[in-house]
Amino acid sequence: MRFHRTAFHIRQETMPQTALFPSMLGSECSGQVQADMKDRVVDLTFQDGSLVSGSLEALIERLVPTLDYYPDRTYIFTFLLSTRVFIHPSDLLAKVGQICLKQKQQLEMGAETDKVKLKLFSAKIVQLLQEWTETFPCDFQDRVARKELKDIAWKICHCDEGNSTIKKSLNHMMEGLDEALSSREQHKETRGQIAPVVSEKGTLLKAKSQSAHKDILSVCGDALVLAQQLSHVELERIRNIYPEDLLHLCIHTGNTDNHKCCDNKKRQNLEAYDNWFNQLSTLVATEICRVVKKKQRTRVVEFFIDVARECFNIGNFNSLMAIISGMNLSPVARLKKTWSKVKTAKFDILERYMDPSSNFCNYRTALQGAAQQSRAAHSRSNKIVIPVYNLFVKDIYFLNKMHPDRLPNGHVNFKKFWELSRQISDFMTWKAIECPFEINKRVQNYLLTAPIYTEEGEKRTQCFLPNCD
Repeated sequence: MRFHRTAFHIRQETMPQTALFPSMLGSECSGQVQADMKDRVVDLTFQDGSLVSGSLEALIERLVPTLDYYPDRTYIFTFLLSTRVFIHPSDLLAKVGQICLKQKQQLEMGAETDKVKLKLFSAKIVQLLQEWTETFPCDFQDRVARKELKDIAWKICHCDEGNSTIKKSLNHMMEGLDEALSSREQHKETRGQIAPVVSEKGTLLKAKSQSAHKDILSVCGDALVLAQQLSHVELERIRNIYPEDLLHLCIHTGNTDNHKCCDNKKRQNLEAYDNWFNQLSTLVATEICRVVKKKQRTRVVEFFIDVARECFNIGNFNSLMAIISGMNLSPVARLKKTWSKVKTAKFDILERYMDPSSNFCNYRTALQGAAQQSRAAHSRSNKIVIPVYNLFVKDIYFLNKMHPDRLPNGHVNFKKFWELSRQISDFMTWKAIECPFEINKRVQNYLLTAPIYTEEGEKRTQCFLPNCD
């Protein structure tokens, strides 16, 4: 039997309400622009009806609604996500406020009938601000942005003395923003409180200490149940990753000299999820290597193969890859006599799906199939798609690196940002799916806190393994 250790590290009048990413940007998204918008802003470039580039000023102007125009939600998401590369969100908000105030003043100078138009325009601005605060609440964390938001809101409310509709919408927006920021802050406080016990001396493998520790089979002997609980853990972790976090990762690993949004704090959620992959891989290796008897160890290996297969069936590719990586770590791969007793047919199939050749072509085909099934599925259990996180990050990293932010004429390369936003939006769609499986806290607690080796501990495992292996 041949082992292929997988190793890759990149250290991923309708006014639409921004949905929390159910297919907000589909694969068909190409940046189609409304005809009236072409006439409104001249400093934009189109190709086959799609926006491909433009000056930053023209793109900002396109974001702001008018009486007869409201930007498409795909444009709002793409622009608000990508513009932080060029301008800080608080500065962008100030520019948007200036454009809004100018348009409002023009309407106020008109006849009495224009008061109705003023309220219509104000309602559109409120809608834009609501979409912004719901999709990117952290843009309003700092005092400057918060003050600018309140200033714009007050100026808009001033035209609504006759009724309270706009004011109620603004109050609802501010309450929602406070809740979103509070929720993220609570996550920061609890992150890291649950951690595995780390062993560096291989004590888990000493025969005398075996009875003092539980093992995976004593906690959960059902491969499907363990795969379901792994899916719970995965979705809980990626739920704390946001679009701007992924863009920050691209920027942080590239040239950051001219970027306006480089913040190392944005990497914390991403690093936490990346650490989970490594933790799961090490847990798999630990559980296998800590078993002294070869027959029992063979059973544990076959159990994890079954768990990996169930992860594949669910659509949990990240746990699948972590399990395979754990079983290919050297302390496990060297157990030749144990592997000789293992029925490896299922494992070989799973390894082929994760084969890195042709840029992980087999995996990408399987992921595409899972995504299509998710879109068409009626059952919640068939909607789960959890991509291999490191590969997703690798894709957006190289997309960002291979294409410039600006073109030679100084225009923003919006075609690049359409594609970046599409891929990030897919990730956001998948992370928003609710896990339908029953929660087993005992199993989840074991997965998150069971003793594991450090890399140094793994190197010492051969000192404690039976001589026959």
